[in-house]
Amino acid sequence: MQPRNMSMSGVVDLAAVKAAQEAKAKAEQARAEAARHGGAGAVSPADLVIDVDEAGFERDVLQRSAEVPVVIDFWAEWCQPCKQLSPVLERLAVEYNGRFLLAKIDVDANQMLMQQFGIQGIPAVFAVVAGQALPLFQGAAGEEQIRGTLDQLVQVAEERFGLTGLVVDPDAELGAQAVPAAAPAGPYDALLEAAVQALDAGDFGGAVQAYKNVLSDDPANSEAKLGLAQAELLQRVQGMDPQQVRRDAAEKPADAGAQIAAADLDLVGGHVEDAFGRLIETVQRTAGDDRDAVRRRLLELFEVVGTDDPRVVGARRALARALF
Repeated sequence: MQPRNMSMSGVVDLAAVKAAQEAKAKAEQARAEAARHGGAGAVSPADLVIDVDEAGFERDVLQRSAEVPVVIDFWAEWCQPCKQLSPVLERLAVEYNGRFLLAKIDVDANQMLMQQFGIQGIPAVFAVVAGQALPLFQGAAGEEQIRGTLDQLVQVAEERFGLTGLVVDPDAELGAQAVPAAAPAGPYDALLEAAVQALDAGDFGGAVQAYKNVLSDDPANSEAKLGLAQAELLQRVQGMDPQQVRRDAAEKPADAGAQIAAADLDLVGGHVEDAFGRLIETVQRTAGDDRDAVRRRLLELFEVVGTDDPRVVGARRALARALF
């Protein structure tokens, strides 16, 4: 899903003189130490992506953020958008060659960290620079948008904190865990890959068509069904004026179209419960064709989030109560 882009200008608040000087001094000391040992401080590409829990957060994130920006990917196994976003972040961590470190945090196993960061929905991506946290975006994002955000993060880390990142050993191998064995190509792998590439490029119409091509031959293909629901959502919100949509929804609480549009924006922004709750309330306020349109859109949004998601299970029960 499209992210709620956070202005990187907020990082300026992190640049307190003392913090910046301390961070810069630590970075220079680390680089000097690595140089004295002939590059012994170099890491392998496999070390650029790490799993972090509450016990290791201070060591693996806060302390490391004094030498390299740490990007945090908050995810969960049941989160379908996470399964699209996380591989992109992992690939970019290697491609950026040590300019940032990617820390992956499973929110189900680390509820305290989720609360401390004030996370309302996942996927959610934060950065920690010189011990200071800042939000990057919430919800899945296209690769171009992710790159733009990472470029700004790296620039701020260098200019304000003197963090030039980690030294990566080009001769080190990624390792068996970082490079999974190639699975046999399935009959629809090329079409599904084309759909993902279209999504990354912002070509939502192309992604919709690619997923429909798969479903025309294999109507039960779960990956294509999920991808189609997400691509259609992104296509719907692409030309929206968010302020006008929010205004219309506030002024017309019983208007099915206004509430449906606002729910789409809610979901794209990662506010899953808000989207579901809005449409369930609208079901209660409407009747006939309007009510049916709201119900159908809610079912479509269930597909976007994933039918096994606990929030979907709860919303299904609430929808049943509203209907009957």
